[in-house]
Amino acid sequence: MTQEELKNLLDKLRTLPAETEWVEFKVNYYEPQEIGEYISALSNSACLHQTDCGYLVFGVEDKTHAIKGTTFKPKKKKIGNEELENWLAKLLSPRIDFKIYEFEYEGHPIVIFKIDPTHNTPVRFNGTEYIRVGSYKKKLAAFPEKARKNMEQRAIN
Repeated sequence: MTQEELKNLLDKLRTLPAETEWVEFKVNYYEPQEIGEYISALSNSACLHQTDCGYLVFGVEDKTHAIKGTTFKPKKKKIGNEELENWLAKLLSPRIDFKIYEFEYEGHPIVIFKIDPTHNTPVRFNGTEYIRVGSYKKKLAAFPEKARKNMEQRAIN
């Protein structure tokens, strides 16, 4: 995506009245395990809600959607000797495509994880399936009705 396309995407996401089941905003908090869980949840929720992608956005305040910028640099983050992106991809099953974009928006560093929806089976991270319930990340097993709907959506797609 070009810088202009990324800015337009961010503007579009910020117009949402609140976080959705397929969009999560963060400023600086990041824990590699939790990022993987969010990728699983956002992919599964994007399928459930029939959206093109799920998004994990760093540098935007979740309540106000104000641009704050982030110090998180995922392309430089390592887990042991392994790059974060590869580490995350390795623990996702089935493997889904996600892209990490780092760019400047009005002088503030922003990071967007663009996450493809699942198609054949719920996405697991490190063996566990996750889903979004409102603006919360939960284990999919605790919400059988969402798991059933997710399965129905995958059958349609």
